[in-house]
Amino acid sequence: MAKLEGIQACVFDAYGTLFDVGSPVRGLTAEIGEKADELARLWRQKQLEYAWLRSLMGVHADFWHVTGDALDYALEQLGIDDPGLKDELMVLYLKLEAYADVKAALTEIRAKGKRTGILSNGSPSMLDAAVRAAGLEKLLDHVISIEDVGIYKPSRRVYRSALHHLKLHDAPAVCFVSGNSWDVQAAAQFGFQAVKVERNPGIDDRIPGKPAARIKSLAELPGLL
Repeated sequence: MAKLEGIQACVFDAYGTLFDVGSPVRGLTAEIGEKADELARLWRQKQLEYAWLRSLMGVHADFWHVTGDALDYALEQLGIDDPGLKDELMVLYLKLEAYADVKAALTEIRAKGKRTGILSNGSPSMLDAAVRAAGLEKLLDHVISIEDVGIYKPSRRVYRSALHHLKLHDAPAVCFVSGNSWDVQAAAQFGFQAVKVERNPGIDDRIPGKPAARIKSLAELPGLL
């Protein structure tokens, strides 16, 4: 696989890339029962849809609010009436499990002299909680939330905000990594050297932007830099 040239910083999506968004429901599968898998899928689907819809409507709410609304919808749609379940799931969302390949990859990337960061739809408090719960504080130079610009990815304003935080002028100096095809493709269209990590293998979305590379695990990423 060809190396990415001129990279100064490696920036990661958070949810579905560094952190496993399925872990809250998985942790309560015994309580939820046979609808657990469908709940996890629908919750994530509506979380993304509500972020995009609010961006188009121009009616912003932070990702904690959006995540709660999405969970309310999913629970009602699936007919899950369990007092206290929403609160338990939301608390677990602040302590998402990091994927097993994250720490080693971040450590190796920093050893190569590259800056590391997160660029996420998450609110600052959500990201701070997740980073601390996973023990990643010392492995990240920047944790950038879309709250700085008040609109969700894949708006170009979000990717541009990363350049501002990194104090970089050239988009190709950034390696952007995501497990979400739409995010990788939008970042590539913006000008980042975008890498898709195949957390959930599948075909590309029918939108502009082509990944510079595809990897099975973050363990492969340092070799590209």
